[in-house]
Amino acid sequence: MATTNEGFTAGEKRRDADHVSFLKHRRFRWLKVALVLSLVALVSYLLVDVEPRHNGGSWYGYTLGTIGAGLIVWLSLLGVRKRNMTEGRWSLKAWTSAHVYLGLALIVIGTLHTGFQLGWNVHTLAWALMMIVIISGIYGITVYATLPARVSENRREMTKREMLDALDAIDRQLQSAAQPLGREQSDLVIAALEQDPFDFGIVARLTGNYRGCRTNRALNAFGISASVDDAEDKVGKLLRRRKAQLDQIRRQMKLRALLDIWLYVHVPVTIALIAALTAHVVSVFYYW
Repeated sequence: MATTNEGFTAGEKRRDADHVSFLKHRRFRWLKVALVLSLVALVSYLLVDVEPRHNGGSWYGYTLGTIGAGLIVWLSLLGVRKRNMTEGRWSLKAWTSAHVYLGLALIVIGTLHTGFQLGWNVHTLAWALMMIVIISGIYGITVYATLPARVSENRREMTKREMLDALDAIDRQLQSAAQPLGREQSDLVIAALEQDPFDFGIVARLTGNYRGCRTNRALNAFGISASVDDAEDKVGKLLRRRKAQLDQIRRQMKLRALLDIWLYVHVPVTIALIAALTAHVVSVFYYW
């Protein structure tokens, strides 16, 4: 089992190293490319004279729009690229690095393309969806830079299976220890044991607020009715151990939810962005 734990810990460290390395890939090559691209777009925006004012329908707006649309389509292919991992010039690491930094450059390119003329139309919808995708991506990068260490620390070198096995072992002891108790106290323990620890919504997982937790209810009852009875004392101790084990599992679920929830925004909104971008391009050519 020690070998399994060491391998699991090594896997966490390797993922952390991969995360850092794709941000620093080739000495920040794609960060430099993104900065140059953004700077060129900004300087040209200030120098190019467009009458009566900058807008997405000018020749300059079309130029930035074409670059931006091309980047959006290219960057959205990362999900396809992940299925074909290779080493070399266009490894997954290089592609992910480009995805992050060129995605950030779209803030400048896409906004300058609009000429800051935003309204209630499909063109602004495409820009707004693009910003939501980028913001959710920034969140994803942030949590992957900060949360894996907390996930590893909370696990205390235990796998998910081992955490659940530890809870099962406590439950078996509780079931046996509760036999001598009275009906009311026994029902509290049974109710706690019968409750599915995963039968809570996403809000509870994200906030860590489990108001309907029957283990807490049973523990409060035993805490109030302090007794020198050996059976009650043993059950109280086991309930505290169960709560501590549940807390560890729930912290793990919360951290995992915080790590994964951004994808439930990032991916669907990217699909919506592609649809809005298509409508935007088609409407532009239709009215051109």
